[in-house]
Amino acid sequence: MTVVATPLEARTDDVADTGDSTTPLAEIRDLHVTFGGREVVKGVSFSVNAGGCLAIVGESGSGKSVTARTLIGLTGEGARISAETVAFDGRSLLGYKDRDWRRLRGRGIGFVLQDALVSLDQLRTVGSEIGEALTAHSGSHGGGLFRNRSPRRRAEREEKIIELLTLVGVPEPGVRAAQRPHELSGGLRQRALIASALAQDPKLLIADEPTTALDATVQAQILDVLGEAKDRGNGVILISHDLAVVARLADRVAVMRQGEIVEYGSTDDVLRNPTHDYTKSLLSSVPSRTSKGTLLTSGETLPEPPTASAAGAPPALRVRDLRKSFEGRNKTERPAVQGVSFDVLPGKTLGIVGESGSGKTTTARMVLGLTDPDSGTVELNGRPWSALSDVERRANRHQISVIYQDPLSSFDPRWNVERILRDSLRSRNLRGTALDDRISELLDSVGLSDAFRRRHPLHLSGGQRQRVAIARALAPEPSVIVCDEPVSALDVSIQARILDLLAMLQVETGVSLVFISHDLGVIHHVADDILVMRGGEVVEYGEADRVFGDPEHPYTRELLAAVPTIGAGELIV
Repeated sequence: MTVVATPLEARTDDVADTGDSTTPLAEIRDLHVTFGGREVVKGVSFSVNAGGCLAIVGESGSGKSVTARTLIGLTGEGARISAETVAFDGRSLLGYKDRDWRRLRGRGIGFVLQDALVSLDQLRTVGSEIGEALTAHSGSHGGGLFRNRSPRRRAEREEKIIELLTLVGVPEPGVRAAQRPHELSGGLRQRALIASALAQDPKLLIADEPTTALDATVQAQILDVLGEAKDRGNGVILISHDLAVVARLADRVAVMRQGEIVEYGSTDDVLRNPTHDYTKSLLSSVPSRTSKGTLLTSGETLPEPPTASAAGAPPALRVRDLRKSFEGRNKTERPAVQGVSFDVLPGKTLGIVGESGSGKTTTARMVLGLTDPDSGTVELNGRPWSALSDVERRANRHQISVIYQDPLSSFDPRWNVERILRDSLRSRNLRGTALDDRISELLDSVGLSDAFRRRHPLHLSGGQRQRVAIARALAPEPSVIVCDEPVSALDVSIQARILDLLAMLQVETGVSLVFISHDLGVIHHVADDILVMRGGEVVEYGEADRVFGDPEHPYTRELLAAVPTIGAGELIV
């Protein structure tokens, strides 16, 4: 990382924090960041006060994360940085060396990444990870105390680890502290990562998409934790594509596009009275109850998909009394799914919601035939599905497909896009020109040109990868597609385009969708019927508008109450 500073700013390292309440906790003025001759941050300026929260929003590649990483020296070795000011707690950070950054990170500035599975050490327990954060610094923040290896100090450290896990809403914190990251759900991993970042009670917390993987109730807990940090006088920089989360937590918002801040102001002004066209387009892309039945990117009303249900055709998917248990740590049976039943009609969408560990994914795996139920049945297009052997199921597998949350991890990294689609077309027995034409049709159907054939997923954007995943799911011409959090990791504008794409493809093909998501706004936008799960059981099931408008079960009401709002009481669902 190369830093260019003005002579005046280079001398401010010796300026002590005066304690003046008007002095920003963090400040950036005229920041430019360049990688290999390409400028990715162009003259960005903002400040964050103690007890305040600045949200930085914008689509992938806008420069949000690079800008925030400048404050902790993690822009990368190839970065060239120039700025009038990059300061924290009254001291300039320009010219900082690796040793200086190490002293600052964790104690002065905490950092929470989006992908907890990558960020946490897979070879260590969660408790060890948080314990290291506690012992990373000595001095007034308590690192010296927790580094002491005496039995009493070790006990105090263990108590602090449990306290931090409890703070971020981890159930059974003593049990979870002894587990490794791969043994936890995505939501639990994210909470453990936040606990580690809070260990030293940093003055400034940078949270990069901290709630993307979390369900509504857990998301609300994390936002409460970040809000409490603000109340204690800590500053927060929130990077998020979820504008409702931004509305709940942030005092000020910076909207970035192509490396520049195009709108900056109070949260209320920016979200309720935006002046820039790009900000307006972001807000119009948020799925909600009012967007149901329309395309987010154009506002056009969607026609009804073709359906055979009126002619007496069976449901595309019929599920009855599914049950599944797994063996726990002490050889005890742990029920994961208990008596789940539902129907999905041709051309319709069932939304499945519930917190992490509610049984959503286990149910989806049984529907897909990837996990055998202990009891109960799944019928596909009126014929037995779960009762078939693996060999029998293989001949009919083209009838049901899946779209995953993280398509990159589901692709073979050695294959280019064409090879991925060829593999998914094996059941169609196409050869030569017919196969080539079908690949072109699939790419065109998801808005990609033939030029993408030779590209590998690693070199595609998140939205492009998800389009390839949709093309792969459509290739065998299934009657049902299971969508497992297919848009939760995408920016709001890209999310809108993917949701529109799925809606149009459903109209054109009549495919039925099982749509799993923790985002209730997305679910209400796409679903005809809703299934609410908790503890492996269905607690509410019915038509979407009825479930959202007049929920019967207390848990459903709790989920809806936890959903953030944009503006004065405007629910995003």
